[in-house]
Amino acid sequence: MDSWIHPLMSWLALPEFGLSTLFLVALLSATLLPMGSEAVLFGLVKLNPGLLWPAIVVATLGNTVGGAITWWTGYGAERAYEHLRHRPPREVRLLQWLQRFGPRACLVSWLPIVGDPLCALAGWLRLPFWPCVGYMLVGKFLRYVVMTLALLGWFPGAWQP
Repeated sequence: MDSWIHPLMSWLALPEFGLSTLFLVALLSATLLPMGSEAVLFGLVKLNPGLLWPAIVVATLGNTVGGAITWWTGYGAERAYEHLRHRPPREVRLLQWLQRFGPRACLVSWLPIVGDPLCALAGWLRLPFWPCVGYMLVGKFLRYVVMTLALLGWFPGAWQP
């Protein structure tokens, strides 16, 4: 296992790749693909402590852009469904809950497992795009701050290869 971890950590530590890699991983992890970005963020900050806040901002922006892409995916899926069926979809309890809270529901888009589909459902329901993105941004930023600072507290000190 050490044979691939050290080169990966070294590659992530390169200033020219670290933040752009973090952005891409955070973006992809906010789509319906099953992956996470917290480990990449933590690894980058562990290797480059001076990048704490820039890395959190980059991860937040990447994750928010990924959430916006997922919103548009849901929007397109709903339009395709409506076009094929020639009628709106049946309302289910989750969709009713999401409509009741509106864009504020996107504040919990940071939750594992349900957060990404929540963004797609917000698009499906045609909730206002920019308010949804704003709430996604706030929720994702708070998650990255809390998780990164907690991990740094649990694993203090610099990483030694």
